[in-house]
Amino acid sequence: MQNSSTELAESKLLLLYIAKKINMPISNISLTELILSNNLLNYFALQQYIFELVSSDLLKNIEHNGKHMLEISDQGVNVLSMFSNRISQEKKDLLDDYLSKNIDNIKKQITVNADYTIDENNFFIVELSAYENGSALIDLKLSVGSKSQASDLCKRWKNNSSELYVKIINTLIE
Repeated sequence: MQNSSTELAESKLLLLYIAKKINMPISNISLTELILSNNLLNYFALQQYIFELVSSDLLKNIEHNGKHMLEISDQGVNVLSMFSNRISQEKKDLLDDYLSKNIDNIKKQITVNADYTIDENNFFIVELSAYENGSALIDLKLSVGSKSQASDLCKRWKNNSSELYVKIINTLIE
């Protein structure tokens, strides 16, 4: 019994550790990908722990750029500072290494949005945006005639948003 409660506490502290390390809102999908790709928890336990951390106000659900995100609360920061020594150094090192290699991709997922919908006239409305520190750098809506064009625009925006943003700004300024 002791071992399982210790593992439970460490797992929840690990989630708080990640949220604090990232230092910005993170989607459940991104957090899940991070945890599963490092084989730290199984999916069902992870979702249960996230729910329990939100219920106990250690993590909070927020809306960020129109998406539901998770972020560590002040209470979560306090709990983590008191009990961070209960997270194995091996797991901390694993996460620190993963985050140092993948933080740009995680931030990109948070700050770059691309989606499309279909309107009543059967046109596809593509919405592209990029945010920095919570402020919109660009928020663009385009109407295109096909689903493949809409999908292609979204994919290109997600893969090359910085480069495309610079081109758009330069074109408008010239």
